[in-house]
Amino acid sequence: QVQLVESGGGLVQPGGSLRLSCAVSGFTLNTKSMNWVRRAPGKGLEWLSRINSVNSGGGTTIYALSVKGRFTISRDNAKNTLYLQMNNLQPDDTAMYYCQDQDGQRGQGTQVTVSS
Repeated sequence: QVQLVESGGGLVQPGGSLRLSCAVSGFTLNTKSMNWVRRAPGKGLEWLSRINSVNSGGGTTIYALSVKGRFTISRDNAKNTLYLQMNNLQPDDTAMYYCQDQDGQRGQGTQVTVSS
């Protein structure tokens, strides 16, 4: 059974950093391309970043323009965990953040609030 569990969200001041984690069970993480997406209050789902599987791009990463240069996606194969390092956070980054596998399955999300 596939399970994705996000953690690491919280309240942070503008300019601050957070690292989100997504613990994966039910499959080997690097065999699927994985994404981070978010939903801000009153808005639709926004795709942020993807890390490709070992068989499809060999772990290459891509980013949305809104987060490129500030966010970094990575994975720890030994821990079967996906990460999103977020730096220089701004109020517009306030949202519920989800990891999502290539089949569209998402976890329950973790809330990030950026406010002074």
